[in-house]
Amino acid sequence: MPVAVIALMGAAFGIGTAEFIVLGLLPEVADGMEVSVTTAGMLITGYALGVVFGGPAFTAAALRVSRKNMLLILMVMFVVGNALSAIAPAYWVLLVGRVLAAICHGAFLGIASVVAADMVSHDKRSRAISMVFTGLTLSNVFGAPLGTWIGQSLGWRAPFWVIGAIGVISLLGIATLLPAQDAAGRSRSLRSEISAFGSGQFWLAFAIAGFSMGSLFAAFSYISPLLTEVTGFDPRWMTGLLMVFGAGLVGGNLVGGHVADRHQVGALLASQGLMIVVLVTFAATAELPAAAVVLLPLMGAAGFGTVPSFMSRVIDSAQGAPTLASAMASSAANGGIAVGSFLSGLTVEAGFGYRSALLVGATMAALALAVTVASATLERRAAPLATR
Repeated sequence: MPVAVIALMGAAFGIGTAEFIVLGLLPEVADGMEVSVTTAGMLITGYALGVVFGGPAFTAAALRVSRKNMLLILMVMFVVGNALSAIAPAYWVLLVGRVLAAICHGAFLGIASVVAADMVSHDKRSRAISMVFTGLTLSNVFGAPLGTWIGQSLGWRAPFWVIGAIGVISLLGIATLLPAQDAAGRSRSLRSEISAFGSGQFWLAFAIAGFSMGSLFAAFSYISPLLTEVTGFDPRWMTGLLMVFGAGLVGGNLVGGHVADRHQVGALLASQGLMIVVLVTFAATAELPAAAVVLLPLMGAAGFGTVPSFMSRVIDSAQGAPTLASAMASSAANGGIAVGSFLSGLTVEAGFGYRSALLVGATMAALALAVTVASATLERRAAPLATR
């Protein structure tokens, strides 16, 4: 694997840490900014909106810039955003810093996936994409917990300085290690990129991304109260349990990348089928601690086992115009996360209990599997016509 892919993975680690760091520091941020916890929670919403809408918008605006330069510009935005968050004298400045970092998140992962895939042979494309997203999964295992500890020990501003430093190191790595990229405008324009949206397979891949990530986070959004109030774990066990879950994310992402290079659709179906079985079993056995310890990493593995496949499928379906399409796939995944979390919240608030979040996730996984089957069926039917 090219060393440049490692630089992209390091950047993804910083981006993932930045995304989740506020979750563990909401009370500290609220106190420091002298706002309510609910108002501080808008930093999470603002970040999500920045990912969903800002990433594709920036990518569309910068299509005539080479991909390498786009990545460098995005990392500069990321560093500036986290520096603003660290020094923010007022809440609105902190919110602006978070949105800047979110725009980087939305565009960077999509563009980095295309760049990583282009640096290797076709039979290693999904593995290269999985390496980029390994940085994102590692941020859940190490970055966010460590950042939360730093924030609680040294103040909530300290983690943003650390994340900014990671951004600077990643910026230097990308500038030094990434080969020069052709200017996007020489072969791609906004019109040519949007032309990919006319492909039915693109929209199906887009839906697969949304439903797959939605299924994981519909279940994960309420995993802490489920484990403490239903399964009966002491809250002190949560850090260890979440690290076990994170290990599943890392393993599933890497294995999914290897399998996807051999059988893209098979990797999707296997991960989605496993997710349905795991979540239904989890809902049925939620009161058993031993079952939870086994099922947590399997849930993470099944969830992120789909990522290399749906990202490479989006790139393949974009018909030579992958840059904006891949950024939109990242937005689709985050949109799915928002929808999944919202729906599971509705069922919990309606009185169906924390197990219902697992069943919402299983339902979304079933929808992802159904869309994958439909996409594969249409692909098989179109293949003979393409050879005539």
